[in-house]
Amino acid sequence: MADIFGLLLPFFGLILIGFVAAKITRQPAEALGWLNTFIVYAALPALFFKLVSRTPIEQLTRVDFIAADLAATYGVFVLIFAIGYFVRRNTLADCTIQGFAGAYGNIGYMGPGLALLVLGDAAAVPVALIVCFENALHFVVAPTMMAIAGGDKRSIGRLAFDVFRKVIFHPFIVSTALGFAVAALAIDTPLVLQRLVDYLAQAAAPCALFAMGVTLALRPLKRIPVEIGYIVPAKLLLHPLVVYLVLAGIGNFEPVWIYSAVLLASLPTATNVFVLGQLYGVWQERASATILVTTLLSVASVSLVLYVVKSGALPANLFP
Repeated sequence: MADIFGLLLPFFGLILIGFVAAKITRQPAEALGWLNTFIVYAALPALFFKLVSRTPIEQLTRVDFIAADLAATYGVFVLIFAIGYFVRRNTLADCTIQGFAGAYGNIGYMGPGLALLVLGDAAAVPVALIVCFENALHFVVAPTMMAIAGGDKRSIGRLAFDVFRKVIFHPFIVSTALGFAVAALAIDTPLVLQRLVDYLAQAAAPCALFAMGVTLALRPLKRIPVEIGYIVPAKLLLHPLVVYLVLAGIGNFEPVWIYSAVLLASLPTATNVFVLGQLYGVWQERASATILVTTLLSVASVSLVLYVVKSGALPANLFP
């Protein structure tokens, strides 16, 4: 466990530093804007480009891995949505945000840094694929569900165009697509460009984790939703378990790919879930509470996942 603690201390320590700094300095939420812009439009895209462009192209075309991961993640989404809609009798819009709270992990800000720290460079490709394809599908599902619920007043044509534009031009997607192109064409990038990309990529994890801590400090816990009783265990325990069972059940993937997917699935609810709730005016405070609670409890749950992964207790093939 000492090794696990050593891995997690700098990781969650950066979140804690951001949290404390925000409490001490009492900067307004708007002050975080430019840091988030740097993370989303420069640092993380540089990291994804670096990871993908330096990978053999045959490793980047694992459609089976992408499909299995998405199926597992949206299996959890459908379960939480169904509980909210059929058992709790919540609105379709509320259930949509609840579903994302249980299945949309903080894979962008927390995923790359943790996976590469724990699993090394071999985790680069599965992490990049998961982050890009899960985010792309989230960008499609969220507005579609809200349009069905009546919370999105755009016409079908306008909605489809806006969703397409958001997916195609998102910095994560663009940088990964460029990485695919460089890898497929075996382009030798100039040394000066490699150095710039490396500098930006090195800043991605510390800046993202610090910003996450600040964000948590700026969203105090105001309301504990009843739904948190099943959403939290679904996100922190059920989601990684389902991802593992699906991928290991198929049994056609390298162990590091499975462990990367499980590790990313164990991460707490993404801050984007609050952004979605705020955008559509539904389940906002409760989404904020879910993010805070899952993040705090993830210190223990992620430690558990790391212990299981590092101990070799997870076979990569359930049916050898």
